[in-house]
Amino acid sequence: MQAMIFAAGLGTRLKDETADKPKALVEVGGKPLLQRAIEKLSAEGVTRIVVNVHHFAPQVVDFIKSKNWDVPVLISDESDKLLETGGGLKFAAHLFSPDEPILIYNVDILSDINLQDVFVQHTKSNAIATLVVRQRETQRYFKFDSEHNLVGWINKKTGESKISRPENFQEATEMAFSGIHIVEPEIFDFMPDEDRFSIVQVYLELAKTKNIKGYFDNSELWMDVGKPAQLEEARSIFK
Repeated sequence: MQAMIFAAGLGTRLKDETADKPKALVEVGGKPLLQRAIEKLSAEGVTRIVVNVHHFAPQVVDFIKSKNWDVPVLISDESDKLLETGGGLKFAAHLFSPDEPILIYNVDILSDINLQDVFVQHTKSNAIATLVVRQRETQRYFKFDSEHNLVGWINKKTGESKISRPENFQEATEMAFSGIHIVEPEIFDFMPDEDRFSIVQVYLELAKTKNIKGYFDNSELWMDVGKPAQLEEARSIFK
């Protein structure tokens, strides 16, 4: 399995923490978030990792080059333009093998999820994409039918909804996205022509005609440390 770590974000919510360094190099328990992500992925069987960079890109590149990683770690340089999640994946397409799935992992996620379990379920389902989701309170939810097929998306704060399969939308289960997903390389064939777009929009459009599954995660630890309060909580756990 190959992987991509989304590490190009500006990290503006972390304020002082990212004034002189990228979010990827913010430390928890004495280790930068990027290091924690790379070590987790390589420990769980990933054989190649692509990291996209933008904000303070040279710092991230230097950090990656300074370590002897267990697997090759390649750079997708978005210094000229931040491409969002879909655009970032599309821009890095040439760095991936066309013969195996791509695991995508946000750099600000801390989780003890078993990624091999996600990979096995994804492979068995013949899905073009599998989204790791869990029950937690948030503003935006993916919605899944009884067979864990993606049927739409809803924003509880604004009331906005995007419906992929209207026949199953109303009674569907609402689950929060965990920032972890697996895609088949064929997904590049269905991406829009523009260079900057969200992968969520791709999923919601594809779900109308393709098999996109949810992996309902109930692992003990999952944290998004992209906000100050969550970052401090993580630091109280990882000492």
